[in-house]
Amino acid sequence: MPSKTDTEVIIGGKVFTLSGYESEEYLQKVASYINNKLNEYNKVDSFRRQPMDTQGVLLQLNIADDYFKAKKQISLLEEELQAKEKELYDLKHELISAQIKLESVEEQIKGLQKDRDNDAKKIVQLETELKKK
Repeated sequence: MPSKTDTEVIIGGKVFTLSGYESEEYLQKVASYINNKLNEYNKVDSFRRQPMDTQGVLLQLNIADDYFKAKKQISLLEEELQAKEKELYDLKHELISAQIKLESVEEQIKGLQKDRDNDAKKIVQLETELKKK
């Protein structure tokens, strides 16, 4: 089990100590995401005029919205990946079938070439016999 990480981050101008089993870099990245959301919303006059608790709820709603959109995108990408994996499996199966057919045809060609060579030898023999007569 990884060791627990404690790191200080600044969110909204205040220092917080975050603890978790993730890396310090990850915890700083989370804090940076929250700060970016705060900065984005603080540019909107109607957001700044709201009471702090309402601002917090609006920020939480926005982050939850981001989360659910990302989760949906992941789901769509996983479905696409599964479809591509199935397509790849089908193509590999077709390739193997085509290779088996090719090997079979190559064997048939070799057999026909051998028959042709034997027939050519017989023709030469028969022509030689005809010339002797």
